[in-house]
Amino acid sequence: MMKKILPVFLSCTLFSIVALAQAPKGMGKSDVEAKKILDAVSAKFKTYKTVKANFTLKVENAQGKVQGTKTGNVQMKGTKYRVSITGQEIMSDGKTVWTYDKAANEVQISTLDNSAGNLTPQKLFTNFYDKDFLYVQNEDVKRNGKTYQVVELTPIDKTKPFFKVLIEVDKANSNIASTKVFEKNGNRYTYAVSSMTPNQAIADDVFVFDAKKYPGVEVIDLR
Repeated sequence: MMKKILPVFLSCTLFSIVALAQAPKGMGKSDVEAKKILDAVSAKFKTYKTVKANFTLKVENAQGKVQGTKTGNVQMKGTKYRVSITGQEIMSDGKTVWTYDKAANEVQISTLDNSAGNLTPQKLFTNFYDKDFLYVQNEDVKRNGKTYQVVELTPIDKTKPFFKVLIEVDKANSNIASTKVFEKNGNRYTYAVSSMTPNQAIADDVFVFDAKKYPGVEVIDLR
């Protein structure tokens, strides 16, 4: 059985952008200034026809020791997406999802779940976290001549495996610079976006798994 691919990417990930979270009564309120930052990122993303982004994933334990680093990229076009990270790929044409494990030369095929609770990279840039988080603006961070606005998110559902997410937004262009996820077990996942290029032409076949390009691949059809 193929190992679970990108569990954190598919649950909160480097592209953790949100619209205003409407918390239940008694849970407090989100910060108006934080809303402005997140709304600006969301609004900008919605103007893009396509997006290509490169990122680095760093995993640390509770003591801050780096457990591993991987690089990857994501491509998006409408409802289509393709995520590639060391040894693994996830692609969808908006209807079907292919999850490929390079080491096992195995691909799982499933039907895309379009329900509100299902996560896609596109939703992470817009309003996936609507009603799921409280958030506040922290102090800006200055690094390498740039200023980053920092938003701290706290999940309303306390059964989530993580208790905090920190998002850094480049103040100059309202693009995500990094997302850091704090899990309850002490692990920390940092997704740093090294580059983002919008509105480049991307062929539709990029988002479809072509078995001919993977000789001997084992296909597990879960549809």
